[in-house]
Amino acid sequence: MTKQTKKILLALGLAGFTLLVMISFFTREQSFLVSFIVLMVTLWSNEGLPLAVVSLLPIVLFPAAGILSTKATAVNYANPIIYLFLGGFLLAIAVEKTGLHKWIANKMLNLFPKNAQGIIFALIITSGLLSSVLSNTTTTLLLLPIALFLTDEKTLKLRFALGIAYGASIGGILTPIGTPPNLILLGIMQELKLEPIAFIQWMWMVAPLVFIMFIFVGLVLGYGLKGIKVAPDLSVSSLSLEQKKVLGVLFGLIVLLFANAPLKPYYDGLGLSEAGILLGMGLLLFAPPLNILNWMEDKENIPFQIIFLFGAGFAIATAFSSTGMAKEMASNIMSITYLHPVLFMLIVAAMVTFTTEITSNTALISIMLPVLYEVAVEAGLDIRLFLMVATICASYAFMLPIATPPNAIAMSSGVVNVKTMASFGIILNVLGIIMIVIIAQVLWKDVL
Repeated sequence: MTKQTKKILLALGLAGFTLLVMISFFTREQSFLVSFIVLMVTLWSNEGLPLAVVSLLPIVLFPAAGILSTKATAVNYANPIIYLFLGGFLLAIAVEKTGLHKWIANKMLNLFPKNAQGIIFALIITSGLLSSVLSNTTTTLLLLPIALFLTDEKTLKLRFALGIAYGASIGGILTPIGTPPNLILLGIMQELKLEPIAFIQWMWMVAPLVFIMFIFVGLVLGYGLKGIKVAPDLSVSSLSLEQKKVLGVLFGLIVLLFANAPLKPYYDGLGLSEAGILLGMGLLLFAPPLNILNWMEDKENIPFQIIFLFGAGFAIATAFSSTGMAKEMASNIMSITYLHPVLFMLIVAAMVTFTTEITSNTALISIMLPVLYEVAVEAGLDIRLFLMVATICASYAFMLPIATPPNAIAMSSGVVNVKTMASFGIILNVLGIIMIVIIAQVLWKDVL
């Protein structure tokens, strides 16, 4: 029996066991859904099948088990967010193709120590601060080619890629516009007639959490690298014409993204689709007078497996809603509201964080916030505090590529495997859960 066969049989065995356990507590469709998730997560983790193959399984499995129709499942693989990724990937390919990442790296790294730990902190902080005002997806896509250029060591490449991904997820919570779950929270608070959180108040509240997590991530990823020097060849001449073209496109993209970002209640933004902006800028690179990308040459560098991966994530999120699994989760949450509020908050934080690992954080938080609102009202808990904790936890999942867009993009680099991401990620998940609850109790409780 080959090693691959053993991995597949292990995944099937775990899925079958899960189904036998779940069928006693949930409906047939819900039980199959959970068992399929176990199957896919196991295959993603042990690499029993290629990432893209596992990611396409919902199109076969969900209709077969009556969870979703083929059409309802397949439509998730054309979600608008996927085209945001595609545009970002095209920009990243252009940056690397023209060598612009060398010039950017030269400018950026002059500000930090030239050793492995210093560069990890540099990448985390740069990624985090950019993600507070830009999409964490966009930030990761733009910075990843630079990080991979800095060293030929596979171990360092892996940690640099994770530093950018984790930094982007952490920094995304620094402002209300940094990541979609933040905006969903503000929208739901408005719908529920709850007092909104002002832009500056939000930043003041979460800044301590963000910078503490920057330090934790830097220490975890930098563990064992003390004293290792990194000396990339950053000797670059003046910008070439092609590099100037790409730099102009990137500058135009950043200006457009800033102009498009709403600053409530003072400015509504341009109202353009961020996916449309990214894809439009990426497609522009094929057209004259730019002519930076050539489809026949560059299509091989587009990581289509990540597009399938996110399609799977969106399909799982849809299935959670259609099978009523989200409502079942709410009823289970209600059964533990008798616990001390701090312990209950810790359980909610852990539940959201680890559930986000297997589904879209945007989809999950859209489902969970109304559920938690009802739970908090019934149990007499601090509504805004619990909604805020759940929202932040939705962005602080670091174990699996499907958990957040930055994780998936790091995976697309080819230097990160699921097993390593999970081993670093579970440490950071636990640290994040603990710190969010502590910050909520110490700082947020008196202002929310």
